[in-house]
Amino acid sequence: MTAQLSSMEAARLAVSALVWGGVRDVVIAPGSRSAPLAYALAEAETREELRLHVRIDERGAAFTALGLSLGSLRPVPVVTTSGTAVGELLPAVMEANHAGVELLVISADRPEEMRGTGANQTTVQPGLFGIHVRSAVDIPAGDDPTDAVRTSLLSAKGIPLAPLLEDLREMAATPSQGQPTAPTDLGPHQGAVGPVHINLPFRDPLFPEQRDFTGQDDVGATATVAAEPGGRPTGDVPPKTEGREPGWTIDWPVSLVEPAVHATDERRTVVVAGHGAGAIAEAFARAHRLPLLAEPSSNARFGPNAIGPYRMLLGRFGTQVERAVVFGRPTLSRPVAALLAREDVQTALYQPEPVAWFEPGRRRERVISEPEDLSLFAGSGPDGWVQLWRRAAGAADVALIHVLDAEPGLTGLRVGRSVWLNTRGRLVLGSSNPIRDVDLAGTPIDIPDAFVHANRGLAGIDGTVATASGIALGARIGTRALMGDLTFLHDAGSLLLGPGEPEPDLQIVVVNDSGGGIFSTLEHGKVGEQASYASAVERLFGTPHRADLASLAAGYGIQHRLVKDADELDTVLSEPVIGRSMVEVRTDRSRLRSLHAEVAAAIATATSELLR
Repeated sequence: MTAQLSSMEAARLAVSALVWGGVRDVVIAPGSRSAPLAYALAEAETREELRLHVRIDERGAAFTALGLSLGSLRPVPVVTTSGTAVGELLPAVMEANHAGVELLVISADRPEEMRGTGANQTTVQPGLFGIHVRSAVDIPAGDDPTDAVRTSLLSAKGIPLAPLLEDLREMAATPSQGQPTAPTDLGPHQGAVGPVHINLPFRDPLFPEQRDFTGQDDVGATATVAAEPGGRPTGDVPPKTEGREPGWTIDWPVSLVEPAVHATDERRTVVVAGHGAGAIAEAFARAHRLPLLAEPSSNARFGPNAIGPYRMLLGRFGTQVERAVVFGRPTLSRPVAALLAREDVQTALYQPEPVAWFEPGRRRERVISEPEDLSLFAGSGPDGWVQLWRRAAGAADVALIHVLDAEPGLTGLRVGRSVWLNTRGRLVLGSSNPIRDVDLAGTPIDIPDAFVHANRGLAGIDGTVATASGIALGARIGTRALMGDLTFLHDAGSLLLGPGEPEPDLQIVVVNDSGGGIFSTLEHGKVGEQASYASAVERLFGTPHRADLASLAAGYGIQHRLVKDADELDTVLSEPVIGRSMVEVRTDRSRLRSLHAEVAAAIATATSELLR
């Protein structure tokens, strides 16, 4: 029978496996049952193998880890104690599932013999995240976690577990307490990048006998006690590398840059670039002479074929579209959704590898994985096709600016436009109105200056401050986040950093309209115009508040600046982002519905000549 490891030995082995697998940042929330992991991680940080980030709120910790993974392009664990602490991670796990982010949930737990006994802070943690994780493993207390942790890391990267499971099960033929030591496949998204759950039960004692931060206690247990076949110790660490900065020159297949040999058919096709599409969508549109309808977080919204206010143009020019090619995941625009749902428009979705945001057979688009097939499907734009969209976009942009210039005070559209044009480094866009304001008013540029992030997996407003903080910490570059006041207030607690914690270079721009403005642009805004429903709509959807954002920022030690006009806003946004700060812009949402109607009317008038 295999000798049982102490909790500290098991924790050190788990940390060693994480470092071996490329983990360089770990977010941890305080707790007792997770103490062995805390000590082992502190030892690893002392050895400069990783960087720790401590957060008192598990939900914020999980979104910080998600942001760190997005910013660094590495797997990032969030470590918690047992009980409700694990449940707090669910929103971030759900987002990571649908967005395809390498988030590692490492939950400490009571050992098997304490489950089902009413023991304090004990519940059923294995399987808690269901289909939202790529794999889940419950490692018996006292077992070596190395293989299970390593295999979980592979699963998070989208490497299928099936070929590895049998070998691992043979290696653990008689696990204690009958618990599996090999990760279990879960959910419909195997083979896609995403979160995993590692449950680590620990028995007392939960602390090192002698803590010298070297990874060794008085019995000589180290993080290298186990070895791989061939003699490589599990504690061996690959050379440390910084997180890769996503670039704009991408090695896409040649056939995506140049039309396929047989793609001679001329078709009125449009390229739709949804969230995460990447620069490949821009290259495809340009090579095939097609208009590019790119959401801000597609990171394809640049170049000569990108059409800025496309959602205002689809109603007028969309009837001429014959085919649509989709890159990434489009989520923002009802006009785009309507276009992709039209029976008279043939659609194709480029999917070279598995993704988590849809299940095969659940969308109407033809799924294409080969570049040449995609090129043949799209064809080349006929003479004048992309030029028509460019002229319409230019006229629409002029009309939009004219309306915004005539509007007294600052508006969300004006702020979104300024943030888009003035941000360098990383840009995080909050859900609801801010990302849609940028989508409408953010004029595409020739070469992008910022890499854009947004939590579009499930498009929730929760965890946005934490996500932005994590992105700034992971990318190690100045980051600007644009969000509404409710999004900010929902996650204001994530501003809390303890003394000595790594501090991000993060500027948060808050469009404060004292409530939820997006609902006034939807059907609820029209309902709210009726006297009998006005009060209910304002209370239930507007959710007004009197929060003093300046005082709140001061309470967390964040520099605050209230901006009152467009010139001041442009000046502030042109400055480099250093340290943490907040820019507050107050707007009036009572005018929001009518403002959007004016913009639509002005664009319709400006582009009417092009339809003749």
